Amino acid sequence: MKKPLPIKTIAISSTAGFLVALALAITIFILAPHTNKPENNGSNAAKTAADIRQPSYFPAVNAISPSVVSIQAQINSIPPAKTNPLLFDPAISPFLLTPDEKTKVSKGSGVIIHHSGIIVTNHHVIKSAQSIHVYLADGSRFEATLLGTDEDTDLAVLDIPGNTHPAVTVNFDTLRVGDIVLAVGNPYGVGQTVTQGIISGLGREGLGLATYEEFIQTDAAINPGNSGGALVDFEGRLIGINTAIFSKNGGYQGIGFAIPSSMVFSVAKQIIRYGKVTRGYLGVSMHQLTDEEAEFFNLSDTNGLLVTSVTADGPAHQAGIRPGDVIISINGQNLAKSTDALREVAKLMPGTTAQVELYNQGTTRIVHTLIGKKPITP
Repeated sequence: MKKPLPIKTIAISSTAGFLVALALAITIFILAPHTNKPENNGSNAAKTAADIRQPSYFPAVNAISPSVVSIQAQINSIPPAKTNPLLFDPAISPFLLTPDEKTKVSKGSGVIIHHSGIIVTNHHVIKSAQSIHVYLADGSRFEATLLGTDEDTDLAVLDIPGNTHPAVTVNFDTLRVGDIVLAVGNPYGVGQTVTQGIISGLGREGLGLATYEEFIQTDAAINPGNSGGALVDFEGRLIGINTAIFSKNGGYQGIGFAIPSSMVFSVAKQIIRYGKVTRGYLGVSMHQLTDEEAEFFNLSDTNGLLVTSVTADGPAHQAGIRPGDVIISINGQNLAKSTDALREVAKLMPGTTAQVELYNQGTTRIVHTLIGKKPITP
């Protein structure tokens, strides 16, 4: 049995109790809501469900999905080991090759960048294709024309009939590590798929995937078939074209790479206009200065590129650049890595003149180099 509380701690005189009770009643009346009880007609329940809906990427997915396509490239393939000359006789070869040897299908993704049917994808998706078919998100199918490719960046541009296709919006703004991104494509041919992640890194290079590398790294799941698909921001704007993954088993391991939209559109514009990409060429081999080399040249830092070889009669050779020179800048742009010089020269049009700042034997000099045309990758 509970021990009763002392009366003195809770007891109040009758008058005082009445006044306190009255004050509490007035307070409760003032603070309590005075709305009429709504009718239970179901609409309020629906409104409440909408109000508490969980955050969703649906608006971004809805914006980008119509612009992402699936690609199937038919590639005629003859195994190198089969050297029978009859294989090249069109009347006989169909009877000598197995179905798998006759045709190989490369499956990937692409992104519509212009309403007239211009699509970008990866070069490796359509390499050596005899025919290319594009499947839109609405189920329509088109045979595509290859406008051109650029193996140095692993990009290709296609064209399909029509003039009202849903083109992407693009984000050329500064990206940040940690920004939320979505990868959209057709992995393993299962159909359009969306995965979510963040930007894990920017400006990734030296991966051996392409000559010109400046990849966006993401942990959004990218698998075979995603190549050529879209990497978008949380508003559904294109920031890159998914290209490759780092994997020891061929599947997703949390490291994927996308070509940034700025590079994509720079390449696409040239292909649309000229059918190919033309880049400047200097004709030198070089590497970033090591600490030991910087000390040897009496330089305070390693911001410079040591020329190790020069192509005979190439643009650099004709300008007087020799092995042992240190390239400090090109057109006033300081160079810290050899890839900096590669990109800077590539941006220059053949026939234009570049100002190259050199250092050697304690002196700095400026030479003017007539930029050549980069040889086509064999």
